[in-house]
Amino acid sequence: MMADTRATTCVLMCLLFVCAHAARAHDGPPYPIVSNQLLGPYRISVWTDPDTTDDGTPGGQFWVMIDAASAGASLAPDVRAQVTVRPLDRAGSPVSGKATPVNDDPARQFVALTMDHEGRFAVRVEVEGTTGRASADAEILATYDSRPSRVVLAVYLVPFVLVGFLWTTLLIRRRRAHARRNS
Repeated sequence: MMADTRATTCVLMCLLFVCAHAARAHDGPPYPIVSNQLLGPYRISVWTDPDTTDDGTPGGQFWVMIDAASAGASLAPDVRAQVTVRPLDRAGSPVSGKATPVNDDPARQFVALTMDHEGRFAVRVEVEGTTGRASADAEILATYDSRPSRVVLAVYLVPFVLVGFLWTTLLIRRRRAHARRNS
């Protein structure tokens, strides 16, 4: 019976680590770095979730919202945004990316860029279309995603696993003692 409990505990721990990998996909909410700025023929807003990564994946996410500056005017369908980030706290090359329309809507565009370290970054958003050009500048503080590593997660879970193991052991002993009394 003890071997069954150990095997079950081992299987549960393996499942926990497999599921922890899937849970890593969650990010915190984006926040605005440029809000409704009238720049040339456009009204521009930029939201970001500036996560850094060590594995080279583009974790710095940018959403660019573009509207015509004039009330009632429509946005040209050829409007495109380009986002560039440049480290401010150390030497490094700028990283740029062309934003793509979300759901084929040129007023809502998205790009993800690679930011390779924590720290301050300058952000430049350039918008260009048939109605003209505009650019907006901002600063962000890129951080690693605040989820704990798997090792820290395991350390935090050890007390709960131990309590569960002790509780299960106690239940098994009580069941055996009850079975012996009834036999």
